[in-house]
Amino acid sequence: MRRRTAGPSRVAHPPRAARPPWDPVRLSLYQHLLAAVAEEMGVALGRSAFSVNIKERRDYSCAVFDGGGDLVAQAAHIPVHLGSMPLSVRAALGLGRLAPGDVVMVNDPYAGGTHLPDITLVEPVFLPGDRRPSFFVANRAHHADVGGMSPGSLPLATHIVQEGIRIPPVFLARAGRFQEDVWKLVLANVRTPDERQADLEAQVGANALGARRLVELARRAGRAELKAYAGHLLDYAERGLRAVLAAVRPGHYRFVDHLDDDGIGSRPVPIVVTLRFPGAGGRGTAVVDFTGSAPQVAGPLNAVEAITLSCVLYALRCLAEAQSGGELPTNAGALRPVSIVLPAGTVVNARYPAPVSSGNVETSQRIVDALFGAMARALPGRIPAASAGTMNNVLLGSADGRYTYYETMGGGHGGSADAAGASGLQSHMTNTLNTPIEALEHAYPLRVRRYGLRRGSGGRGRHRGGEGLVREIEVLVPSEATVIAERRRLAPWGVEGGGPGARGRNLIRHRDGRVESMPGKFQAQLAAGDRLVVETPGGGGYGKPGRRR
Repeated sequence: MRRRTAGPSRVAHPPRAARPPWDPVRLSLYQHLLAAVAEEMGVALGRSAFSVNIKERRDYSCAVFDGGGDLVAQAAHIPVHLGSMPLSVRAALGLGRLAPGDVVMVNDPYAGGTHLPDITLVEPVFLPGDRRPSFFVANRAHHADVGGMSPGSLPLATHIVQEGIRIPPVFLARAGRFQEDVWKLVLANVRTPDERQADLEAQVGANALGARRLVELARRAGRAELKAYAGHLLDYAERGLRAVLAAVRPGHYRFVDHLDDDGIGSRPVPIVVTLRFPGAGGRGTAVVDFTGSAPQVAGPLNAVEAITLSCVLYALRCLAEAQSGGELPTNAGALRPVSIVLPAGTVVNARYPAPVSSGNVETSQRIVDALFGAMARALPGRIPAASAGTMNNVLLGSADGRYTYYETMGGGHGGSADAAGASGLQSHMTNTLNTPIEALEHAYPLRVRRYGLRRGSGGRGRHRGGEGLVREIEVLVPSEATVIAERRRLAPWGVEGGGPGARGRNLIRHRDGRVESMPGKFQAQLAAGDRLVVETPGGGGYGKPGRRR
């Protein structure tokens, strides 16, 4: 059975004729004003959080939604968070009418979430004169531990209950009063409760700030104008994407890429994408069809609907920039011209009780690779080669719960028609920073022995792929290590005759001198003095190698 997710919102919007006429200058002002609200929320969250993962790596995202739960504006944060957050807002709306001071918490991947470490808080915004909320503000932060069978909550699980505490939409606060029983339930199921409490309080504060800023905007320009321009922004994004899609050559473009494995078995896992751009009568629309993708797998590489939707939104935004040379607003309007076919029970639209912890961080990257591969066939010469294609997740923690460390590592970007790929950076569905060595060594019983670019890892081509990274970490106390990484078997591909990027590699250097080669996904016990070495993939090359102009 297929599940078809259409682009238009499930929530009815007022007809466009009901809105006052829009002015292009004011439209641009509101686009930036609403985005600034989300940006300021992010600044407040990063500054007030306690964990290294949030305050240093900035593993969080903030956004503004209209009264129907549609994304209106976002900060320049993490694509896999932002594109999927609307389903969390709609899950919060499922609790019934929200009142001023309510805060809803959710992380359930089967109720609007992505994976369990990503906890989302949603708050309604009541403007002066409102009886129902005109907007919602929401933020999502990756918590370094939410329980489960291993520190960091990204284990090689075979059932979602092994991955940590699963939180359906619940009230964290009602009418401004914290629900103490909910707080106690959550904090009793994690390894580092003090850190989790401080980070959740930072999230609550960020939403409160966003709500205040929206009320201030309404008082400045009027409630009616603010709401009208939120609707105009959705319409503008829709018109912009329709124009971009209409310029693509009609046809069907199919691409298949593979995950190395699911962490439990050893077989590659195919992800199939077919892009359909209709001819006359359907110009300005598209169908994104994932039929043919692998059934959901035993290991934790399954992606839920919210993740795949976020990948499609991200890829469409990149397509718009490649075609028009300008930046299209990222909001719910950009999905209106698009129909998405997501077969239920597959690796791109998993069903309970499939484990999903790594679908958010790894499968999302491969979905984007498949989307870009199909776009490269529709638009030869306009799409870059594959980037590293993995977030290279590294998790370390002690059995006694003394510490839990989580980090993703960058790699090489794919070369393009214009330039070589960037080196040592995150790509596509993640947008986090690295953890500074000083902060890492201050917060955890760890020592960084080596950190730098992995020379020669970029794919050959007229424009080479970017270089990956090498990081070697020594544990100072007995620890459990988990690494979830991709592109250890199947290299990032090049385009237009460019060569593939180097595959990644994982090693353990034992204190007795032994060097153990590890697979892409593993869990292992480390003794004090052992070192974990992660070498990340380079990007694919663009064009046949030859003399440069």
